[in-house]
Amino acid sequence: MSKNSLTDLASTGTIIWVRVTPNTRANTVVRENDTIKVGVTAPPAEGQANATVMLLLSKALGVPKSRLALVRGAKSRDKQFRVD
Repeated sequence: MSKNSLTDLASTGTIIWVRVTPNTRANTVVRENDTIKVGVTAPPAEGQANATVMLLLSKALGVPKSRLALVRGAKSRDKQFRVD
């Protein structure tokens, strides 16, 4: 399994905690132990960063982005997503 593969978390009902860093040079998803860090090039304005995070997570999980729901942290760097 690659470092940024999250396919083991793709089960329905799984809660995923993410730490987001906006305005990075490149979009990244890094899993370090139990922490998932997502860097996005989008600014944290008007939901742009949240939309990019959801897209990157869906690709890393191998699920359509329609199966992800932002549960907590819409305006925070620490976010909680649920796989539906």
